[in-house]
Amino acid sequence: MKALLVDDHTLFRSGLMMLLAARFPEVEMREAGGVREALERLQAEPDIELVLLDLGVSDSQGLPTLRQLRAVSDELTIVVMSATDDAETMIAALNEGAAGFIPKTTRGGGVESALRVVLGGGVYLPPAVYNAVAPTPAVAAPSVSQDARNAEIIDRLGLSPRQVDVLRLLAAGQSNKIICRELDLAESTIKTHLLALFRKLDVGSRTEAVVTAARLGLRFPH
Repeated sequence: MKALLVDDHTLFRSGLMMLLAARFPEVEMREAGGVREALERLQAEPDIELVLLDLGVSDSQGLPTLRQLRAVSDELTIVVMSATDDAETMIAALNEGAAGFIPKTTRGGGVESALRVVLGGGVYLPPAVYNAVAPTPAVAAPSVSQDARNAEIIDRLGLSPRQVDVLRLLAAGQSNKIICRELDLAESTIKTHLLALFRKLDVGSRTEAVVTAARLGLRFPH
């Protein structure tokens, strides 16, 4: 895989590039100090699949930058890395098409773990996202157990047991390959379940599926 890191903080960029080289030798990294340079790099190397983007780079327009980069290719996966870690910004980034959000405040092995999820094809969402979209007590009464709440939501959506298994693994940030292995199913079968999930949740991507499930009140044990 080719990945592009877009960040104008030289020390942070250098440190992350070193981490990626040491922990993910299978990833061929590129770097850019701003959006203009990133666009030039993407045009020159259309086989770049993943962009790790700091929305705060000097020539960024914020969230519209996501649309600007995605216009290069619909197949491009963009993960936001930002010093801003409020849930509202995270959710807005996801709504603009980001496939994940890694706060720069994430410490220690948390960054590596998050990157493993992303580079494995999964979706990394910080706990703050789930907390922000959790139903209010009026919607999900605290007297109702989480298992009972899950069962009610699953029944209302008409999810099959296998679709629930796939959604549970999606929420854990697992890639299709790992989901196939965990459930002992062919990749084509997993894709069929994903399409059914997207239809029933009225979403168009893995990230939206995870966020929508959390918004409805579904919680899976880790």
